[in-house]
Amino acid sequence: MVSTSPPLADALAAGPVVLDGGLSNELEAAGHDLSDALWSARLLAEEPAAVVRAHQAYYEAGAQVAITASYQATFEGFARRGVGREEAAALLARSVELAREAAGRARAGGVAGPLYVAASAGPYGAMLADGSEYRGRYGLSVAELERFHRPRLEALAAAGPDVLALETVPDSDEARALVRAVRGLGVPAYLSYSVAGGRTRAGQPLEAAFGTAADADEIIAVGVNCCAPDDADEAVRLAARVTGKPVVVYPNSGESWDAEARAWRGSPAFGADRVTGWAADGARLIGGCCRVGPESIAELAALLGR
Repeated sequence: MVSTSPPLADALAAGPVVLDGGLSNELEAAGHDLSDALWSARLLAEEPAAVVRAHQAYYEAGAQVAITASYQATFEGFARRGVGREEAAALLARSVELAREAAGRARAGGVAGPLYVAASAGPYGAMLADGSEYRGRYGLSVAELERFHRPRLEALAAAGPDVLALETVPDSDEARALVRAVRGLGVPAYLSYSVAGGRTRAGQPLEAAFGTAADADEIIAVGVNCCAPDDADEAVRLAARVTGKPVVVYPNSGESWDAEARAWRGSPAFGADRVTGWAADGARLIGGCCRVGPESIAELAALLGR
């Protein structure tokens, strides 16, 4: 099913658009084990109906954009599980189809207004499933990273999403590769870094990192995700100033992941009321990432009048 909504770039020009929250926490809340190396992408084959329900919960909460379950879905990752390229491409396409199905169900249930699908493409480190997605600096050249990303982006673009979500990018070198990899695909994209302390996770200054996408026509929004809410505040202002593009922002709840104990620690710092400040500073695509669920998205949507 192809979207009949106005282009997302037009919606962003008109005002803030609400992104969804963390897909994984919604799936885990429903009882699904995501400890697999494929993470939520495993459910594309095994329990696609669960993915539809999770997307639908966010649409019904007020999200206008659902991010697909393809963050950790790669040809290489599927190959390690014995999945061939043809089947892997079909699963990547299915991630878009499931989000479209959820949008259709939400509309049938009375949700009004345009509903969009963002096809997630996580960083190279997400395929490794060893935490390097939060470090970057993989030892690969920009050209090598472009060769890794391009086939998956081609498969996702062929499925007809409204936008490609180049998300949780830890490294400006990988961002350059991704910006090159989306050229000519015919689908717009947004670029979103994972940041800490005013720098990329790889330690590069954010001003230069955001500048990577400033002149790329394919990139319709630039910003940050999967970071602490406090780190998002200044990043939104900087992304708007450096790029002149709409800003995308969807931080985590503010809790931290204890990898050894496999548990979340600390208290949430994501308050839906922060979004008014982000919107005032240029954010136009606003939502939440890890540990931000439908209730928070509903509060966020109400604040934005969506």
